[in-house]
Amino acid sequence: MPESPIRKLAPFAEAAKFQGKEVFHLNIGQPDILTPPQAIRAVKEANLDILEYSPSEGFASYRKALASYYSKHDIDITENDLIVTTGGSEAILFTLSAITDPGDEIIIPEPFYANYNGFGISAGAQVVPVTARIEDGFALPPIEFFEEQITPLTKAIMICNPGNPTGYLYSMEELEKLRDLVLKHDLYLIADEVYREFAYGDAKHFSILNLEGLEDNAIVIDSVSKRYSMCGARIGCMITRNSSLMATVLKFAQARLSPPTMAQIAAEAALDTPDSYYADVKKEYQERRDILVDGLNKIDGVYCPKPKGAFYAMVQLPVDSAERFAQWLLSAFEHEGKTIMVAPAEGFYSTSGMGLNQVRMAYVLEKEKLKQCVALLEKALAVYPGTHYERNA
Repeated sequence: MPESPIRKLAPFAEAAKFQGKEVFHLNIGQPDILTPPQAIRAVKEANLDILEYSPSEGFASYRKALASYYSKHDIDITENDLIVTTGGSEAILFTLSAITDPGDEIIIPEPFYANYNGFGISAGAQVVPVTARIEDGFALPPIEFFEEQITPLTKAIMICNPGNPTGYLYSMEELEKLRDLVLKHDLYLIADEVYREFAYGDAKHFSILNLEGLEDNAIVIDSVSKRYSMCGARIGCMITRNSSLMATVLKFAQARLSPPTMAQIAAEAALDTPDSYYADVKKEYQERRDILVDGLNKIDGVYCPKPKGAFYAMVQLPVDSAERFAQWLLSAFEHEGKTIMVAPAEGFYSTSGMGLNQVRMAYVLEKEKLKQCVALLEKALAVYPGTHYERNA
């Protein structure tokens, strides 16, 4: 089981704080946006005498409300097409466990959310990477590269859209290419769509559930964590119109008994969040993105493609080792008592040797703090012993 590149440097961050440093956390996607008040209020006002199990598939009222939410996004499903899970993480684990036997393969474009490796290991499946290039903004690699990796053990292609850690948003043309490929080889297409609401400018999110002909092959992973700034609720869902697959996933859901009751109450209440909340949040994140990414690209030797969605950026640095640099930032660097924490990108790749001079940054801090982070990074690169400006992108 691999260590998390997002959390493994946490002891260094704690040590830095113990020394009196202020640490700006760009390493983890924990939004500072307020959770919708109706979700908090629903928990406070819950009139329960017994905190009981919920049904294994989740409360019927919540599943019906979720189906209505998706219909607003032109996604036609019923409450029977989804299972409520303990976070999007459990939805992924259930999915991989349901569609693979030990040794089977899942093709994923890298860099990808680091925990996909861990979920694959837990399910006994092998992650097969297809590398996307930072020079291309992490666009979908040529579809031929995916087909070259397909074997009799391949069961699915999995994407994150918009992407964590890249922020890349797939076009309809790219999704249709993936659709045609999985149908040709009778595979599943899994899309982690938890950042659906976060698409910036004129960019638009397309769900694989709306791809014609993919009714039995499409699996969507979703979560309330980022949409409503409810990471601690641990409520997600797995969606598919394939009734046979859903029946198999339900067995895994029954084995873990039920998703958390109080968190479902909060999540159902959050569905009443007005559209203005999303508009304000998206505007805020777009402004944060522009501050961080535009600022980074002004630093000598730094390159960062501008994300179209989510709230992450992959950054190429002129350093000998991103992991050493990230540790050095916490253990040996400060400016006016402040430093930053980033996630080394090597852990977001499955191919050995990739991402060695890249980091992921999450622009989940308020704008003034992001401006300080850019300034801190520039000062840090100027004094870090392993900086090599001749490696400019």
